[in-house]
Amino acid sequence: MPKTYGKSDMATLIEQFLDYLQLERNYSAHTISAYGDDLREFELYFTHLDNQLSWTTVDADVIRDWMESMMDRGNNATSINRRLSALRSFYRFALRRKLVDRDPVHIVVGPKKEKPLPAFVKESDMDRLLDENMWTDSYQDVLARTIILMFYETGMRLSELTGLDVATVDFVNKEIKVTGKRNKQRIIPFGSELEEAIRKYIAERAKLPAVCSDSLFVTAKGHRMTADQVREMVKKQLSRVTTMKKRSPHVLRHTFATAMLNNDAGLESVKKLLGHESLSTTEIYTHTTFEQLKKVYNEAHPRA
Repeated sequence: MPKTYGKSDMATLIEQFLDYLQLERNYSAHTISAYGDDLREFELYFTHLDNQLSWTTVDADVIRDWMESMMDRGNNATSINRRLSALRSFYRFALRRKLVDRDPVHIVVGPKKEKPLPAFVKESDMDRLLDENMWTDSYQDVLARTIILMFYETGMRLSELTGLDVATVDFVNKEIKVTGKRNKQRIIPFGSELEEAIRKYIAERAKLPAVCSDSLFVTAKGHRMTADQVREMVKKQLSRVTTMKKRSPHVLRHTFATAMLNNDAGLESVKKLLGHESLSTTEIYTHTTFEQLKKVYNEAHPRA
């Protein structure tokens, strides 16, 4: 039967575990120090909570209370889960060595990490970038502007854009047929500005010496554009109007979704346009628009 450890023995348990990490597991001094700090912090917490508690009598509810206290102090999910990891390792060690007779941590679920809000370009920056005065009539500029506008007006994925053929554009109905994940096809409508841009681009495309592909978007040598070429093009063009770290086709997809919701599009409609399987995937953009709303409120309300 495991020994019942009182308060005077608590440090001994922790030291045994830290010796194990150093001598048997060869953990780094930094990791061992961090684990020690985490365990001593928990020890301090539960002894203040109830001086009759010990490592052998702590239960899952005490651990959950500790998690809640860390949240109240502003610790994020990553920090809390790291401390829980130290506690899990400790109890697994103590259980194997029969220093305790149960592991209260194994039924405790740590907090979920918050998903980062999707990065997007402000509408005013997109308006500046797409202003025709920002572009020349060269093939490269006509190609780049059309690609930027295609992402911004349709929200399609990079793989969907590079997979477009000339025949997938329906000018009569102003629709584009795209092939998404798992070869699922969907129809995306487009407006007059994109129609004009595509027509202008196709006219320039027809002037190329040789086009070796049915692809809608081709290089100056007539080859289908690769994903890397499109990424580099988008990054270069977005750099003209924003200093944000992420400047990718996916950011333009986020920008499309955010702009749609900011202008009163329904969530279900945006889901279909983006080709999402689940509405929960689309809902992350509502958090983005709400963050914008809070920013406007904080800047505008006299008592905010």
